[in-house]
Amino acid sequence: MSTRRRTSHGPGTPVPSLTVRPLDGCRGVRAAGEIGLATHTIWERVLEQAVREGEGVYYLELSEVTFVDVAGADALAAAAERLGDGRRFVVRRPPPALRRVLEMFWPDLPTIEVSMS
Repeated sequence: MSTRRRTSHGPGTPVPSLTVRPLDGCRGVRAAGEIGLATHTIWERVLEQAVREGEGVYYLELSEVTFVDVAGADALAAAAERLGDGRRFVVRRPPPALRRVLEMFWPDLPTIEVSMS
């Protein structure tokens, strides 16, 4: 799965994008870019696919993600709440703001594990 979305913005304005590709060696994806209004549909599709796949652990490598808005964090938490028993997302190297938002609003959500390594 490799997905990229661009939207129209004013002249000289960088176009937010999100690129997603499968991880090598484990179930999950590597995302690069921004998770915001312009790329929210891509992010939700990625999370919905992860929920449907039924794997025990699904990795979200976010070290190349530069921004996640609150709606993107909410979509992650909502998807994590739909995971079945014993399943979880491992969010690797998220942007610091995402880690803080998850700790602030969903501190006891056992289906999201944040890994900085």
